[in-house]
Amino acid sequence: MEIEYSKHFKRKLAVEKASISLDTIEFALKNSRELKDRHWKDAFNAISRIPPSGRILKVVYKKSKGKVFIITAYYLD
Repeated sequence: MEIEYSKHFKRKLAVEKASISLDTIEFALKNSRELKDRHWKDAFNAISRIPPSGRILKVVYKKSKGKVFIITAYYLD
């Protein structure tokens, strides 16, 4: 599974979302069910509790041909 990041997300990750590492995004993708997004028909959500902090991470992504395109990720709490 190859992971790509949107330009918007890369910019936000460097400035505002420094507490979210790329490893935590990969962990959430692997340990969550594939949930349909409420607003976009072709997007999915991964919601997972990240150890050891216990925070809940939500990742919005799209899938195509073995690639995962990350749109955004943020903590819910």
